[in-house]
Amino acid sequence: MTDSALETAANTEAKRKAKRSGILYSQKFAPYYFVFPFLVSFAVFFAYPVLSAINMSFQEVLPGQVKYIGLDNYKDLWNATFLKAILNSTKYTIYTIVILIPVPLVLAVFLHSKRMIAKNFFRSTLFIPALTSVVVAGTVFRLAFGELEGSLMNSFVMWLGFEKQRWLGNGALAMSTLVILAAWRWIGINLLYFMAGLQNIPKELYESAEIDGASTWNKFSRITIPLLRPITIYVFTISIYGGYSMFTESYMLWNGNRSPNDIGLTIVGYLYRNGLEQNNLGLGSAVGFALLLITFVITIGQLKLFGMFRKEE
Repeated sequence: MTDSALETAANTEAKRKAKRSGILYSQKFAPYYFVFPFLVSFAVFFAYPVLSAINMSFQEVLPGQVKYIGLDNYKDLWNATFLKAILNSTKYTIYTIVILIPVPLVLAVFLHSKRMIAKNFFRSTLFIPALTSVVVAGTVFRLAFGELEGSLMNSFVMWLGFEKQRWLGNGALAMSTLVILAAWRWIGINLLYFMAGLQNIPKELYESAEIDGASTWNKFSRITIPLLRPITIYVFTISIYGGYSMFTESYMLWNGNRSPNDIGLTIVGYLYRNGLEQNNLGLGSAVGFALLLITFVITIGQLKLFGMFRKEE
């Protein structure tokens, strides 16, 4: 090969290296390339709608007419009905958390045990309700918890010697029905989260604990629960969001958004009532922004309480 050919090849290789050393091939910018699609989708499908809703909460939105009214929507927001919706959603969230964290955790420990038989059967049985449409589930529960003597639950309580109950007409019983429906549908989902966490716990820890004479309770309380802490916090966080955003279950149980004395009214139900049923999009947006603030404050508070913002040493 002649000197000119070698020089040409060297120049070509130098240009290629220079091209690869540009921004497109920079290791510094590589992470941003991977997160860019997420940032775009986040901006289009979350950030923009949230900002639009916040802006709309300061407006009076009528057909063909939009005008700013300041804080009037927020002044109208704080009324007895909205406060009852907050109370109902808060109760529902607390009750579901009390059930949907410890119960799936204990079930996951049992199903993870070597002594457990028919593991796949029980896993499938507990997970199947999560695949059921909430519309279908709500309809079935509305019939099962009906007020007639022939409904499933009234037949059961009358067989036990009690009087028939107005399951969806009494505040305490109505909330119990909502919680039972939530537990039936979501225990299987949370069970999978905890089972995934259990599979990541090294077996050597349990073997060492057995050699040291640790009891079953000691292994559960000092190994399982501490090492499942990240999973537990995650389940706790999504349970808060799921509790405060609940709407379809209530809507289907009462076959609409009008439960007796608003015993089944939730924050999202109040948003639906004002924003869509009464076409008051400004007030509905104010309800949505209030819901966002409530869930944000509670979520940040519980994450800080559990030390998720603590720096690792």
